Amino acid sequence: MEQLIPYFTKIFSFDEATPLLFTQFYFWGFFAIVFAVFTLFHKKLLLRNAFLFFVSLFFYYKTSGSYLCILVFTVIANFFVGKFVYNSKTVATKKAWIVASVIVNLFTLSYFKYAYFFLDVINDLFGTDLHVYNFFAAASNKMFATNSLVDTIVLPVGISFFTFQAMSYCIDIYRNKVKPVNNLFDFGFYLTFFPQLVAGPIVRADKFIPQLYKETYLPRRSFGIAVFWIVNGLAKKIIMSDYLSTNFVDRVFDNPLLFSGFENLLALFAYSLQVYADFSGYTDIAIGVALLMGFRLPRNFNSPYKALTPTEFWRRWHISFSSWLRDYLYIPLGGNRGAGFGTFFWIAMIALICIILSGSWMVAAAILGLFAYIAVYAKFKPGSRKFITTNMNAMTTQLLGGLWHGASWNFMIWGGLNGFGQVVNKIWVKYSIQTRAIASFVLCAVCSIIAKHNGDPLITIIAVWSGVIFVGIYANMVYHLFTQKTMHWLYVAWNVTLTFTFITFTRLFFRAGSNLDPAEANEVAWDTATKMITQIGTPWNTHAIGAMAWEYKNIIGVFALGMIIHWLPDHFKRWYRVVFASMPRPLQVILACVGIFVIYQFMSADSQPFIYFQF
Repeated sequence: MEQLIPYFTKIFSFDEATPLLFTQFYFWGFFAIVFAVFTLFHKKLLLRNAFLFFVSLFFYYKTSGSYLCILVFTVIANFFVGKFVYNSKTVATKKAWIVASVIVNLFTLSYFKYAYFFLDVINDLFGTDLHVYNFFAAASNKMFATNSLVDTIVLPVGISFFTFQAMSYCIDIYRNKVKPVNNLFDFGFYLTFFPQLVAGPIVRADKFIPQLYKETYLPRRSFGIAVFWIVNGLAKKIIMSDYLSTNFVDRVFDNPLLFSGFENLLALFAYSLQVYADFSGYTDIAIGVALLMGFRLPRNFNSPYKALTPTEFWRRWHISFSSWLRDYLYIPLGGNRGAGFGTFFWIAMIALICIILSGSWMVAAAILGLFAYIAVYAKFKPGSRKFITTNMNAMTTQLLGGLWHGASWNFMIWGGLNGFGQVVNKIWVKYSIQTRAIASFVLCAVCSIIAKHNGDPLITIIAVWSGVIFVGIYANMVYHLFTQKTMHWLYVAWNVTLTFTFITFTRLFFRAGSNLDPAEANEVAWDTATKMITQIGTPWNTHAIGAMAWEYKNIIGVFALGMIIHWLPDHFKRWYRVVFASMPRPLQVILACVGIFVIYQFMSADSQPFIYFQF
């Protein structure tokens, strides 16, 4: 008995070094026990929901320790606010409760996620030297006799996901889209369901709440699909994401100047696959685990690197978050209908933050000049106003989406680049092919001349990019001189390649500094991005590329394999999923065991946490 006490103490205590990760064997031990108990009373709905609620709380405790209190507070507060909103007799009372809900949720999120950001703005604006103070850690130290640091704020895992999910629940009740759940256990289960708790997908109340009151039903084929998604997610995470990260990507991003331009560019493209394989791998596992218990989570990725435009990319990437921004931010701002007060308020706020944090009068002049140009253009071309306001709403949404990922410059730049890409693409396609050819040629020529005189790496990259676009447009023009037939596959391949390349370059600012403490993220991220751009934009030693490619043959091979699988036709992927799901169950188990054995041969000793845990 004395030997068992330390063992059980370890199991039921929080250890920051060993969180419950899908890739760890002890998670599957945890899930096996949960699933076994779950099968005993899965038909007793209240007991089933309550059990999974407390299991989810334990899962979060093993991941985040005392931050469990924040999750419990969010559950209780939003459960009662939802009731109050629904039972309010007047519109004014409903509005008051929903405003209170949004304020409480955003304040909780902002305190943990944006404290450093806001203090930077205040210190820059007023010349003060304020420092963060972790009131939660101080209270925890007194209550539980812990020794948490009070001069550092650590972001609770998954706080953005469960906060946004709680807000959408209350807002949907206000909009009469859903009715509040019957009891606290049901709502707690909806908000904390452990497969998707810490990294999404963000589950909408109208899609998940009806499942709370249905008996668990798992057809034979659904079991096969669930097992397939779990194995598929593990393969993405361990074989692709972790392998690329530990063996190449992290090394280059940590010390860009130690690697050539070719290696920096390869690391950037490898990271683009890594982050997709990591996040979509988590989602696949979450969907599979939930489906084994009879619950269906929404699709979160739809082969995003098949997108033909930046706008389409965001319809395919992190769908639950993109659709959340669309329904609760973009459309309320005015969407494609026009601009409201919110549009101008957020644009002004974001511009002010950029000016303050940059501390540069040139940035201020550039922003004011851009606003003046847009105002004059809209005045003399009234027909363009709807197009302008629609894109202002899109840009605002992307900037705030970037800010959601983190309160630092690198995320603001990343969000701004994505918004800029969408706007420029919409403007670009409005012009004739001749105009686009001339514009890309002029941009390439001007940037080439500038780069030749001052050797600026960024200008060199722009020159190459615009040159590639010009060559593609010119080839298209020459082709159509001889025939009017279109080669659709070539059109798709060209646009997919351009979109993937653009999205990959924006990821430079997403990755640089994203895994750092907010207090140092700005400086380190900018330094990393600058060094990588310098290496990529500096003339390469072309004679050494072949030797380097052979040296990194395994990295290139994994990257190529990942992209080929990603670009497979959807109907082919559906076919082999159905084939697996239709196999006899013993054969499914054998194949799954073999697949998992192979997958874990790629696992490193130091398991990598999921990237989106930090958001």
